[in-house]
Amino acid sequence: MLFEKLTERGFQVEIHSHARAILTVDFPRAVEELEEAVGGLSIPIEEIVGSGGGETQGTQRLRRALAVLGWTKLNFVVEKRINGRAREAISHEIDHVKTFHEGVVALEIEWNNKDPFFDRDLENFKRLHADGAISVGVIVTRGTSMQENLRALVQRFAQDKGLMSHDAVEAFGLTRTKRQKDAVDRRVQSTGVTFEEAWATAFVNDKFGAATTHWAKLEDRVRRGVGNPCPLVLIGLPSAIVSFEENLKLEDIVQEEEALVEEGIASEA
Repeated sequence: MLFEKLTERGFQVEIHSHARAILTVDFPRAVEELEEAVGGLSIPIEEIVGSGGGETQGTQRLRRALAVLGWTKLNFVVEKRINGRAREAISHEIDHVKTFHEGVVALEIEWNNKDPFFDRDLENFKRLHADGAISVGVIVTRGTSMQENLRALVQRFAQDKGLMSHDAVEAFGLTRTKRQKDAVDRRVQSTGVTFEEAWATAFVNDKFGAATTHWAKLEDRVRRGVGNPCPLVLIGLPSAIVSFEENLKLEDIVQEEEALVEEGIASEA
């Protein structure tokens, strides 16, 4: 079965528009490399909390693993010419592209962007496929189990670390705005839940809300035909890849971030 190693680990995988036949016949090596890079992904819970909702070091390491395998950023330029003169040029930058003997496979990772980024990715894939520039498009995003379990995962982190007050949160190295603190206080007062549960709920609602890039938003667009008829592979990251064993310190996360910036994998922003 295609992508069996991923599905065995709990990853969601959907394949559309004849991508299964294309990958099976022409790109078995691409499947192997995706299973190696994506299937090896693990994200310590500290990186999710410490990232503040931005791209985690885990997903940045996934980018690095793909780059090592030759999946690198490429800016496609499609040019219209009339009588030999360039009249119009449209560019499509894709984060991870690899050329195989049989064709080109393009991949985007949407860990936690605004959900309209899916429209951009799918439309780019559609146009590039129509122009013969790519054979298959792949999108990796947070899966259903990841999205549904994030609050419980962050709450477990808060309980494990004894984050039972705003002072404890800040002493751990997590700075929050007055608005974020007020949201936690209101939830505690109005519902009677513990500080840890209120803090986790506020954190996830603020950083990983329904209008961000996750499986349901991607699936909705594909069901409506966005990106069609480009052959597509959708991969959802499961909650099972979140680990609690590392006990990372925030300063360690910062050091890894700086190392990834130096390698050009992460942004300095």
